[in-house]
Amino acid sequence: MKHFARLLSAAAISMVVALPAYAETTLTVHYPMPGFFKDVMDTISKKFMEENPDIKIQFANPSATYEEGIQTIMRQAGTSEMPDLTFIGLNRLRMANERGIPVDLAPMIAKDKASMADQGFSDTILKLAQVNGKQVGLAFATSNPIMYYNADLVKAAGGNPDAPPKTWDEVIALGAKIKALGNGVDSIDFRWQGDDWMFSALLFGAGGSMLSEDESKVAFNGEQGLKAMTIVDRMVKEAGMPVFTKAAGEQAFVAGKVGFAFQTTGALRNTIKNVGGKFDLRTAEIPLLDPVNGKLPTGGNAVVILTKDATRQEAAWKFAKFAAGPYGASVVVPGTGYVPNNELAAKSPDYLGDFYKQNPLFQAGLKQMPRMIPWYAFPGSNGVRVTQTIVDNTSRVVDQSAKPQEALDDAAKEVQRLLPRS
Repeated sequence: MKHFARLLSAAAISMVVALPAYAETTLTVHYPMPGFFKDVMDTISKKFMEENPDIKIQFANPSATYEEGIQTIMRQAGTSEMPDLTFIGLNRLRMANERGIPVDLAPMIAKDKASMADQGFSDTILKLAQVNGKQVGLAFATSNPIMYYNADLVKAAGGNPDAPPKTWDEVIALGAKIKALGNGVDSIDFRWQGDDWMFSALLFGAGGSMLSEDESKVAFNGEQGLKAMTIVDRMVKEAGMPVFTKAAGEQAFVAGKVGFAFQTTGALRNTIKNVGGKFDLRTAEIPLLDPVNGKLPTGGNAVVILTKDATRQEAAWKFAKFAAGPYGASVVVPGTGYVPNNELAAKSPDYLGDFYKQNPLFQAGLKQMPRMIPWYAFPGSNGVRVTQTIVDNTSRVVDQSAKPQEALDDAAKEVQRLLPRS
């Protein structure tokens, strides 16, 4: 009888040992632009799961662009396919919020207020992912547009690589000289394709705005907008900028066949890798049409919680804070070129404190941070169509089928039609 009792006791102990010590929660995470973010996401999720063994991260198929990403989430909203978290382009947070898709993070932030401040989440940082005062996400990766240049071609054309152009007039003049070198060399790749971000860089850099203050009327076809679109026109007419596709422009620049490239600082790490030792790669701040009042659009994305389940929300909040926190920033910045969106990461030697001294190519984006303003989010449900309208009409200037004012007015007429009616 005692032997049987001992057997039962041993069996009970083995059953207890066999049971998991915790209930595992699996979160599905969606993100865009895997060319920039796959390695970053893999690194962050691996570290997070090491520190949180009760939470497993699995990734949904990533979207190629921010536009495709928001359209995917809007289709999946309210269905079993919707992920628990996603990373949404900063200019699409408004669209997602108008559909009631993101979870309001304010109660979670209020609960963790002391620890949030300690982890580098200042009020300024938090505002990057707010819509009309609602905290719809946490800024994950933020960027601004910079100048990349081939110092070898600049020198061959008679320029000084140590004193890059500071005005668009200087860019265009030197670009023309680079084009004149021949041998298949091109002057400029201005990354206007895909969305309205680079047009915004010219428009905001001239002190302009997309819409009127009350958002009822288009404003980008006024004086500042004309200055912006005229720069695009002059790049083509005076400097011989070709009609590149996005991929063709990237390939030509890293092959050493383009003098200047203007695009997101977020592409810096990939550009460094792809250039290798083919030429002397340099970076500099992008010129502003209004050096005093000019601003720059803040690109990038924010991590957004979608799940309405309380248990999953708790796990999702842990991951969101970790990804957007100092460790996440310390992976994003060197892994891409994005500027730090976390104050602790930017200042602490434990994270990025010494990084910029040792990596001067990354300093251009950092220097421009004081000029960063939100990437404008158009009101209503037609945001993606509005963006495409601006891209299509910029394309007409690049291929010289329309003059700057004509393209602006045509774009303004269509965008006005797509705006919500009061």
